[in-house]
Formats: sequence, C-alpha cells, structure tokens
Amino acid sequence: METNQPRRAFLKTVAGTGAAVALGMALTPALRTLAQTNNHVSAASGQQGEWKPTSCLGCTTWCSAQVYVENGRAVKVRGNPNSKVHGVASCPKKHLALQEVYDPDRIKTPMKRTNPLKGRDQDPAFVPISWNEALETIADKLLELRKNGEAHKLALFRGRYTGLDALLYDQFMKILGSPNNISHSSICAEAEKFGYYYTDGLWGYKTYDVKHTRYMIIWGCDPVSANRQVSFYISAWGDMLDRAQVAVVEPRLTSAATKADEWLPITPGQDGALAVAMANVILAGGLWNREFVGDFKDGVNRFSVGQTVSEDDFEENHTHGLIRWWNLELKDKTPEWAASKTGIPADQIRRVATGFAQAGPNAMVWYGRGPSMQTRGGYSVMAINALNGLIGSIDNIGGTMYPISVPLGSYPALDAFQDEIAREGVTRQKIDQRGYKEYPALASGRSGGGVVTDRVADAILSEDPYDIKVLIGYFNNFVFSCPQTERWERALSKVPFSVNMSTHPSEVTWFSDIVLPAAHHMFELSAYTSSHGNRHAHLGLLMPVIDRIWDVKHDETEITWLLAEKLAQKGFPNLLDYYKSYKDPETGATPANEREFNINALKVRTRTLWDPDSYRTGDRFTGWEHFKNIGVWNSSAYSGFKSRWSNMNTSTKKFEFYSETLKNALQAHADRHNTSIDDILQTCRYLARGEMAFVPHYEEPYIWGNSAEYPLLFVDYKSRLAREGRSANCTWYQEFKDVDPGDEMWNDVAKINPVDAEKLGISNGDRIRVTSPTGSLECTAKLWEGSRPGTVVKAFGQGHWAYGRVAANEFGKIPRGGNNNDIIPSDFERLSGSSAFTGSIRVKVEKI
Repeated sequence: METNQPRRAFLKTVAGTGAAVALGMALTPALRTLAQTNNHVSAASGQQGEWKPTSCLGCTTWCSAQVYVENGRAVKVRGNPNSKVHGVASCPKKHLALQEVYDPDRIKTPMKRTNPLKGRDQDPAFVPISWNEALETIADKLLELRKNGEAHKLALFRGRYTGLDALLYDQFMKILGSPNNISHSSICAEAEKFGYYYTDGLWGYKTYDVKHTRYMIIWGCDPVSANRQVSFYISAWGDMLDRAQVAVVEPRLTSAATKADEWLPITPGQDGALAVAMANVILAGGLWNREFVGDFKDGVNRFSVGQTVSEDDFEENHTHGLIRWWNLELKDKTPEWAASKTGIPADQIRRVATGFAQAGPNAMVWYGRGPSMQTRGGYSVMAINALNGLIGSIDNIGGTMYPISVPLGSYPALDAFQDEIAREGVTRQKIDQRGYKEYPALASGRSGGGVVTDRVADAILSEDPYDIKVLIGYFNNFVFSCPQTERWERALSKVPFSVNMSTHPSEVTWFSDIVLPAAHHMFELSAYTSSHGNRHAHLGLLMPVIDRIWDVKHDETEITWLLAEKLAQKGFPNLLDYYKSYKDPETGATPANEREFNINALKVRTRTLWDPDSYRTGDRFTGWEHFKNIGVWNSSAYSGFKSRWSNMNTSTKKFEFYSETLKNALQAHADRHNTSIDDILQTCRYLARGEMAFVPHYEEPYIWGNSAEYPLLFVDYKSRLAREGRSANCTWYQEFKDVDPGDEMWNDVAKINPVDAEKLGISNGDRIRVTSPTGSLECTAKLWEGSRPGTVVKAFGQGHWAYGRVAANEFGKIPRGGNNNDIIPSDFERLSGSSAFTGSIRVKVEKI
C-alpha cells in the first residue's frame, strides 16, 4: 500500500481485507513462511448480525466489549452496554483489533529457527512445523534443565495478560522449579504505585470520581488518550469540562490540554519542584482541608514562608508528619523558587494551586508515568499525591478513590505437586536482580518485592546471578519496548533456546528458536479481565466470538496444558496432574483436553460471580450460561467514602506526609545489605540524606547528557492508537496517526518548537537524526508550537523492523520511523524498580 493514498481508497482497501483476501496477497520472501499454515479454518457460522460479548486487552483500561458478527466475521466493536464502568463507550484502540485479528502477517502455525546464528542482521530462516514437534522440542529442553539441576535457569517473560495468567506465569513455573517469572510491570507504571503506597498505602492504581470533581490537575498523563479507563473518560469528559476546572502539567500539548483551562508546559524532570511549590502555596495560604488534615490548636495559621513550626502547635486528624514535612522541605519552596526550575510563571503556579485547594475536597490530582518514571521520580510522585492529601480528596467525593476488588474464587493448591527440585529452584535469586543493593524495588514495602524488568538484559549478558538457558515469552516485545534496545538484542542472541508465543511476528520473535501462534484475546479465546472506574469494578469475559482464523491456541491455558501432557509422556506428570485438579464447578468433570482445561479454569476462578450458591456481591446471575450471555459482572457502586481515613495500609494507618512506611522499608533494605539508609540512597542516585529521605521532596533531576552537546530534552509518550504496541502493523494506525496532536498520518515525526528549529536550521518535513548519549534514531521533523521550547517530543510506537509489512518499510531490515527506546538510556527509578523513560534524557538533532 502506498503511504500517500487518499483516505477513500484506503477505506475501500480495508473493507475488502480479510482472511480469504489475505491468503491471495503476495508476500515478501521474508514473510512467506509466516503465511504457511497446516489448518486454515473459517467456515461461516451462519449467524447474522449478532452482538457477542468479549473484552479488550489493548491497554490497561481492560474494557468489556461487544463484537458485531455477521456470517462468522467480526465487523465492528463497541463497549458492552452492560458494564457500569464504561457502558457502550469505546476508544479507538478497540476498533483497531479488527485489523489485528485478520492481519495477513499474523503467525499462523508453529515455526522453528533453522539459522543457528542470532542477531538483528541474521535471518532466522523459520520453517513451519507441527504442534507436536514444537511441544516435543520444548518439553525436552525443560526436562533437560531439571535433570541437570538447573530448573531455575528457565525464565518466563510476560507482557500483557488475562486474568488466567497464573496458570502459566505462576503455577507452571513453580511446579517446574524456577523463580524467574518476569513481568512487564516496571516498564509500565511501578513508580506510579510508589507515590501512592508511601503516602496512603495503596500499591496499585487509583480510580477518579470525575463525575463529581470541581477541579482536576492532570499531571504527566492524558486520560482521554492513554491512561486507565480511556473509554469512560472520553464519554464523560465533555460534561466534566462543563462543571470543573482542568489544569494540565505536561511539556507537550496533549489531547486533554487542548481543552483545559490551564496548560503548564513544565520543563521535563522538574515535576517535584512544581508539586512542593503548590504545597507551599496551600499551607501558607491556609487552604488545607481541616477535616482531613487537622489544624493549629489555636486556629492561627503559622505556616509562614521561611519559618519553622513547632509540632506541638498542630493537631493532625487523619495525617501524619505534616509539620516535619513543612520544616524539612516546604517552608522555602515558593512559586518564585519553582518558576526558575519549571519554566512556569510563579503567578500561574499560585493561581492553579489556589483554585485547586479552594475546590477541595471535591478535587484531584491525577498523575501518570510522566513524573513517576524518572530516575528520581519516586519522591516527585509522593509530593504530587501529597497535594491530594492536603485538600482532603483522598477517598472522597469528587476526588481519588481506592479500587474495588472483585471477589474471585481460589485456584487449587499446588504445593503437593512440587517435588524437591521445584521447591529448591523457586528459592533462587530472580534473574532481574531485584533486592540487590542498587535495586531495592520496594513494592508494597518489601525489599526486592517488585520487578526490575529492564535489568534482565544486563543480567543475562553478565550471567549475574547465573545464566539463562531456556526462555519462554508471551505477549511481550522487550527487545523493542525496553530502553537501550541493543542490550536486549545481544542478550536474546546469547540465550541458547527461546520460545515466543505471539499473535504477530515481532523483534522478540526474530531471536526465537520456536515460535507458537497465539489466539487473539478479543476474538479467539476464553479468559477474563477485571478493572475499575466510575465508582464501580467489573469483570469482563473474553470469549471466542469467531472461529479461529489460523492454527492458534491460548498461550496461558491451552499451550500450557499441551506442554503438561508432553512432560507427562516423558515421565514428569506433576504439571498435568495439577491441571487435572481443575474440575468443572457444574459437573465435577476432570478436563480431558486443552479446551476443557481452559473453560474449567475460567469457571473455577469466576464461580463466585455466576454461581447462585457462591454469590457474594454485585450483579446476580442464574448460572454460567447467563453470565456468558451478558459477558460482564459489575460490583455495587462505591459507597465507602472516607472509610479509609485513619484506616490506611501505612505504618501509622494515616496519610503520611512523613512516611514511616518508607522509612521502615528503606531500613529493612539497608539491614539486608549491612549498611545505612544514606548509603542505599547514594547507591541508588538519590540526593536525600537523613530525615529528608522520608518526606516527599524535590530532587534535582538526574540527566543523561550535557547541555552543550545535547541541547534539547527528549519527551516520550504513548500514542492513543497504540494497542500495547501491536497496532503498528495496522493500516488504520498509520492512516489515522494524526489523531495524536501534532502527529502526521503515515509518518513518524519528532515535534520541535519553531524557536528551536530556527536555531538548528531545520524545516518542517526535514529528515533528521535524533541522538542521545546512548543511541540514535531517524525520523521526520515537525515544527509544532505544542512542544515546549527546549524539548523534542515524539510518540512511542513506530520504528518496528520485524513486525510486518505495514509496521516496517522493509520487513526484517528497514523500520518505519524510529523507536524511542533506541535513544532512551537504560536507567531506573530504583526505589520502585521502574525504568526511567522521562525527564532525564538530553538529545541533539541533526538534519540528514
């Protein structure tokens, strides 16, 4: 397809694209193997015009959905109107799934590598094989590890997942005997969780009462493009704007910022400075919420700029450490001080902070990966969430709410199925080095409690703590989605045997020895997802709404069952025996094959929702078939406002402006390494020492590159069309890319403010090279006033070289545009384990 074809011609092409048409399309030689299949199935179902329930895994919104099916073909999608989280609302990502499932470049049959050499410049020379041969090969490799006492040298990489992920991610690994189940979480949002946990005790994601808020500060995210519950917020945004004031803190003009009352185009990395200055304004102005925070005993405000306050003069209600926070950090952090760092005028800082506080407690700060996923971002997001604490919006109407849990059934116990090899193997140090002195990863207050996903590449290369011999991955593309991608290319080239389960070819697939075709989550498999928003939680079923297009299987259930059968045939029955304990809750029948195992596991896990005899709360169903037909369970509406006040999961049970919770976690990590907290902070590149380590505070950003050689700061963000990166091979993604402000269809642009472009001698449409201290990429220059001067703004998602004929200019060789991660250094917000994607990278731009 020509990249400049008119939209009318484009739509005609799309209308005719399908499984049958795809088979007749000419393929490039590199893709020809991917088109071969043993069993191409697509008999029409005979059903006309039926909406069928399923769910979408295109992002962490996890919407319940419906697919309109005509003659066995999925033709359109919408939100499931039965969901109380988002209703019929839908975002663009959901629609792109139609092109994904019928993509002619999908992996259609198992394949094996015939070229023993691995590398970006090495064609894998894949050839199709049977499922039996693929499973035989994998089973032999797994048993070889166990035989040699090396079960721990198996690693499993998980990207996006369904609610049944434990069957593979947890149970499969524990019974085989490896601790190395590595998730994508720390390249997603672990530092975001850090800000909540070490102030109000939630290691998770907040939900936002936008229908009742009067002021919203959106900080480093874009709720109508690429944050949680996008579908609902798109539908609610117009009414919210009629009722509430909105301020957006972001160095680029986002979709939300285009409609906001205030845009604060902050200098990247300076989020902490803005947050503490706003806190200074709120306290010095006497604007804090007395009901939640408390007050001076005599009612006289003693928060005066530059002056310390006696703790004895203030009586706190549901918070802890406010006076220490003021004395240690806030008293001198005025808007004038912050203006020189953030680039935001002092009067705007004061105006936004004042308006926000005056609207409290029916107001909120909603932050995302922008301020959190920085090298020193943990303290910044603690400071940002502390603003919610100051105005009493925590667990309050129109503010931020805690998620509602879904009451799920328990999986069968697996301890009896673990042998000595397994029990010993799972106690080994994980390959991602979590808990090392320099990687505390303090998830939920535990040293090494989190994941350090991107560290795995370096660990494989250095064989620290040991080498990895077998790698299994699914629904991930770490070689593309992790920073400093060349490390991952070298690491995956080093692994002797790797398996990739995926719907599409990818950069990870390129380095694999066995490739297994996965069913598409939205159309071809059975599972569930759970999510929350709009004062509700829901659980949505994923259902096979069409016949499978190719010879594909569900990665988390069906492939694991088939592997368990092969292992049993070869003398290791433990895994299969465990999976057979998943009895059908209705009939008591033992699963006899992979499809029955899949359904049994789904019914076991969700029984508390659909079985009348197991009912707990929320929607009621008469049985499994009733639940399947509706496709979604909803909780009752959230009614526990203020119930968490003085009942938080913190060390003091209160909102902590002085974090005893963080103090305890840091001390435990320091004790683990026989050192001091100050030494841990120095090792982890933080500036705080002593008591400052336990309060939200500003830290000068850690920057890669000097301003003389690299004069511009790089701003990375997610496209609103990126379905976890999988949509780049869809023509719709390329054709409608300009829905992202400043972007262009069928192009990959780096957006530069015209002031900077003139200094560099760069014109609109020039081909440019963007270079950081660790790499470079090539793309097109776009002059755009929506980029803050001094920055280069670019959406993540382009730059694929092994994703298909649309995603690349030449599959396997020439990418379409550049991958942001080629220039983002591998660095970390080490207290959380999160990768640092934002606020810390300087670049230079040259015309080529």
